[in-house]
Amino acid sequence: MTASDESTRPRRALVCGIGGQDGAWLAALLLSKGYEVTGTSRDANVVNRDGLRSLGIADQVRILSMVPSDFRTVLRTVTRSEPDEIYNLAGQTSVGLSFEQPVEAIESVSIGTLNLLEAMRHVGAPTRFYNAGSSECFGDTGSAVANESTPFRPRSPYAVAKVCAQNLVTNYRDAYSLFACTGILFNHESPLRPTHFVTQKIVKAAARIAAGAQERLCLGNIDIHRDWGWAPEYVEAMWLMLQQDVPDDFVIATGRTVSLGYFVERAFAHFGLDWRSHVQIDPGLMRPSDIREGKGDPSRARAKLGWQARTDVDGVIRAMCVAATPSVQRVGAPTPADVARLAA
Repeated sequence: MTASDESTRPRRALVCGIGGQDGAWLAALLLSKGYEVTGTSRDANVVNRDGLRSLGIADQVRILSMVPSDFRTVLRTVTRSEPDEIYNLAGQTSVGLSFEQPVEAIESVSIGTLNLLEAMRHVGAPTRFYNAGSSECFGDTGSAVANESTPFRPRSPYAVAKVCAQNLVTNYRDAYSLFACTGILFNHESPLRPTHFVTQKIVKAAARIAAGAQERLCLGNIDIHRDWGWAPEYVEAMWLMLQQDVPDDFVIATGRTVSLGYFVERAFAHFGLDWRSHVQIDPGLMRPSDIREGKGDPSRARAKLGWQARTDVDGVIRAMCVAATPSVQRVGAPTPADVARLAA
């Protein structure tokens, strides 16, 4: 390829873990900006394409098989895709599951991140790297609001793995001058969330009950407090981080924190239901060490990236409930054209 060809070709992005909620929304964003998008899954033949199909982009994304904990497949994937930007969204995503499968959490998140960074260093191309961090790394901050300088105090194997991954990103950025950064994202939701995530579990149950289902929703601790944002907006922040002149880490949040009980109440109220008549608290669903408070300060992202959340928890609940309503004739999730209307 000549220098002229290189300057005129579309930008290429490698989205690791494209089968998840964020992977689908990010792929849609990148395609809208003219990127060539390659996604990865452990097995390209059985990757979950539901999110990509819901957004109408399944046939626009190339999928490659890659096992994040296997350096050989990581290096092969990076070499084949020749990306300008790598988005590392792969690995275990469930805090609760990490208590049952801690080795998988460590290997898929921290070792997977290390392998991607090593592959970048080995290839030597001017690739930019985004790492999906997590607000879980902060642990329980009590009444304090977490920012980029807040110490990490992880309280789950998932959070431990994410702390390790972020430290690796920082180390490779400093030691090898890689353009590598971490987005420390607080909770962000959309109708693309799998049903094992509590927000989708709540919304789907409320919709079924409103439609006549005779069931009770079992939940654990609803007195936890989180900052819930809208996932399509959060992937915009990921992209913006890789467009900066200097790589850096950013907290991404709405700045508003409410309890899970608030989420439950508002979701059931959307369907005209009193949640207290349909929800049962199950002590067996309590986690070994849960975080009571999660509060994020997104002011640095606003100042340096020009990013701020446009949708808070009320808009998130409304959009997810509308998408879950049986009379809404769609599969899985709203299309990008629906997003503004649903979250407004």
